[in-house]
Amino acid sequence: MPGRGWEGRRLVLAAVGMAVVMLLGTGGVAGAGERDPGGRKVSVGAGRSYTNVSPATLARLLERKSFPLINVHIPYAGEIAGTDLFLPFNEVEANARKLPADKSARLVVYCLSGPMSDIAAPALVTLGYTDVWNLDGGMVAWTEAGYRLQRKRR
Repeated sequence: MPGRGWEGRRLVLAAVGMAVVMLLGTGGVAGAGERDPGGRKVSVGAGRSYTNVSPATLARLLERKSFPLINVHIPYAGEIAGTDLFLPFNEVEANARKLPADKSARLVVYCLSGPMSDIAAPALVTLGYTDVWNLDGGMVAWTEAGYRLQRKRR
């Protein structure tokens, strides 16, 4: 009978293991059209949030890029290849016209080390964007993970 002896414990352990896999996911990375980026949700309030993602996750997503990559750092300190837009972190609302009209469009922001994009990401959510991602740790984390930056004359 289940629940008694070693067989019952194995059943419970198997159920717990399956629950952990379901809660944590399989470790795979979502493609640009998928909703689960495998990152950490950050609440903005009123049930809204953005997602912090790791450099490795962003690098994999950039292989099949279908989203605007936005550098919000000021002053210019380099960029990740594939950057589409430079938008000062403190001028997101003032430059809303440069952003996609589709509020469900995925937007990925980054800065040098995190604080500026930590301001820009909630500002985008406040503007109504529902799929906002932030590179956790910014360009510093990006380079520490072994990825390169570009530096262009601005």
